[in-house]
Amino acid sequence: MRQRFASIRYSYIISHLYGLFLTCIILLATLLTIYVLLEPIWLTIKGIFLFIVLYLLIALLVSIYAGFKSGGSLKYRFDYISTQITQFAHGNYQSRLHFQEGDEITRVANEMNALGEALQDQVKSLQRMADERADMAKNSYKTAVMEERQRIARDLHDAVSQQLFALTMFSEAAIKQLDKAPKLAKEQMMEVSKAALQSQTEMRALLLHLRPVYLSGEPLNKGILKLVEELQQKSRIDFQVSISDNLDVSDTIEEHVFRIVQEALSNILRHSNASKVIIHISSRSNELLVHIGDNGQGFHVEENKKASYGLKTMKERSEELGGTFHIRSSEREGTYVDIRIPC
Repeated sequence: MRQRFASIRYSYIISHLYGLFLTCIILLATLLTIYVLLEPIWLTIKGIFLFIVLYLLIALLVSIYAGFKSGGSLKYRFDYISTQITQFAHGNYQSRLHFQEGDEITRVANEMNALGEALQDQVKSLQRMADERADMAKNSYKTAVMEERQRIARDLHDAVSQQLFALTMFSEAAIKQLDKAPKLAKEQMMEVSKAALQSQTEMRALLLHLRPVYLSGEPLNKGILKLVEELQQKSRIDFQVSISDNLDVSDTIEEHVFRIVQEALSNILRHSNASKVIIHISSRSNELLVHIGDNGQGFHVEENKKASYGLKTMKERSEELGGTFHIRSSEREGTYVDIRIPC
């Protein structure tokens, strides 16, 4: 109630009533001065106070109406500005104010529109820089692929190839000794089995190292679904995934969002002890909305935000795209991550 009477509309009404009070005092003092000094016949004490009372009643109604109307218009314009600030805080920099009055409030609105354009240009610049970094990363990736191929070829030659050669030699020797020295042939066959097992272990290590970490050209929804399917096979977590099919975002945004989801799931698997995880990704009003929640043990956000490298990485990736990153968590009540990215 107190906040309501502190609004602009009631402040205008109070200012009108204050002006009314001062006017009544001045009128009363003027009429009483005329009565005392000149003592005109037409001016009496009853007439003075009757005039003041009538004036007070009429002016009171006029003051309330005028203050309510003028204050209401001003309140509407300030509410419009407040809504605009909220839109900026949520990352919607395309919203604009349109006032025709030409006063100081209109000037503030025009400056806010200029600020919105500057922020929007900054977001585009950030996304353009992210695209450039993505291109550089792709070029670096190609170089890394060539180096990795050389390394794999080296490993195949140094480890697997030599083991296969040894396996061949032991096999040929065992075949020759099979009739003459069965015991020696058995020992050689055991060496063959050992060499084959070692070769298989080396090949599994190489294949695991070649497992893709990025989207590798897949759409965002398929990449996340594939990642979740792999995690479901290795854990008992119930994943509930909801991703819109009509996401119209750049490859850079898809890559960053995929890595954010990947980092979030990594944190959940390592720290949360959760049994249920929700992933919801959708687009609305030129924004990409990402929600990741779990029912795990939670933590104190302020105590862990600075210490957690994973949270810092997720926040930095969101801000690189001009987005906002919010995390809510408390002990035994789960953790919820909400990200808004303009697109």
